[in-house]
Amino acid sequence: MILHSKPDKSDWKAILKRPVMEAASLEPTVLNILNEVSRNGDAAVRRFSLMFDKTSIDQFEVSEDEINMAGSSIPEALKKAIHLAASNIGSFHKKQSLPKEVIETMPGVHCWRRSVPIEKVGLYIPGGSAPLFSTILMLGIPATIAGCKEIILCSPPTTQGNLHPAILYTARLAGVNRIFRIGGVQAIAAMAYGTLQVPQVYKIFGPGNQYVTCAKQLVQKSGTAIDMPAGPSELAVYADEKANPVFVAADLLSQAEHGPDSQVLLVCVSPDTAHKIKREIDQQVELLERKRVAKAALSNSKIILVKDEEQAMELLNEYAPEHLILACENATSLAEQVINAGSVFLGHFSPESAGDYASGTNHVLPTNGYAKSYSGISVDSFMKTITFQRLSREGLMNIGHSVELMAAAEGMQAHARAVQVRLD
Repeated sequence: MILHSKPDKSDWKAILKRPVMEAASLEPTVLNILNEVSRNGDAAVRRFSLMFDKTSIDQFEVSEDEINMAGSSIPEALKKAIHLAASNIGSFHKKQSLPKEVIETMPGVHCWRRSVPIEKVGLYIPGGSAPLFSTILMLGIPATIAGCKEIILCSPPTTQGNLHPAILYTARLAGVNRIFRIGGVQAIAAMAYGTLQVPQVYKIFGPGNQYVTCAKQLVQKSGTAIDMPAGPSELAVYADEKANPVFVAADLLSQAEHGPDSQVLLVCVSPDTAHKIKREIDQQVELLERKRVAKAALSNSKIILVKDEEQAMELLNEYAPEHLILACENATSLAEQVINAGSVFLGHFSPESAGDYASGTNHVLPTNGYAKSYSGISVDSFMKTITFQRLSREGLMNIGHSVELMAAAEGMQAHARAVQVRLD
């Protein structure tokens, strides 16, 4: 990790820069795959699956028998853990739906909003050596709570054409309707454009590598909505003198092991605290199975010493991390100063891992500084809001003259006339 000691504010932007994502250089390759699937459907998906996933598949959809058998391949302890996580995630997300409220803006003029679910949504779940079945809970459960009619899931298969049993088991638990063994850009294309086997969806959710991220951004340009801009995982920690170096080092490494392009940030006032945490990182990283990945991420990562707590929070809000841990004594009060972050973890016993799996909050969050303008996934992500208004004769009389004046001022004669014919 690179140490920056009390840097000048003019240098913050350069110091806080994320690892570069070469999305533009990927676009021609990704666009070619998208266009091929759009034109040739299942045949193109089959060809790219053989090319990239080294598997030949005729029937993309996973059968009911395969899904039902998945449970027998999973240890009971893991099943219980998945059910506990699902229960907590469900409890938290069920409280996010707001009741309809009719507002009388003036006598005779009633306005309200009604939230309706997006009918068809697609979930992309990375597979391979680390199948992210926890992400299925984070996406499938709020989609089910929202009331989406069709929830489909795509995930890359093994070379034998199978999906990990935990993915199948969790997908059924979370309310996914149909599961497809398709990965990569071809999966995004299939969901965006539809094929004979894969239904078209209206919005696509889920993380992925740079190619998948690029594909999502490109299909958005052609009319398929996506959850949010996404990038490599990241974590920032503010640690005071009371922070436990062992805890903080473990937290930082928990994100560093995601990928070589992940980034972690440690912010301290005390040089001694930073030194102790750095020493723990160096020791703990050697114990990890994914230590090569973690070490690569650490080379992109920073330790920043600041003059005081106030400056620490200013810097962290500028960074706008996906995950933020406040490992300090006054974490609850300090949390009020957080304005840019995806998800915040307060105190010494709130590891980021808890939010990744089972506390109840969602782990699909904005990265790459997008926490300044985007929220993480919620039930609202799977819904759209329609506004309604109902005017009585009295209501139109109350606002009609103002509408006529405004329409006339904008040169919209027909708008004004639509009011006039009623008032006349």
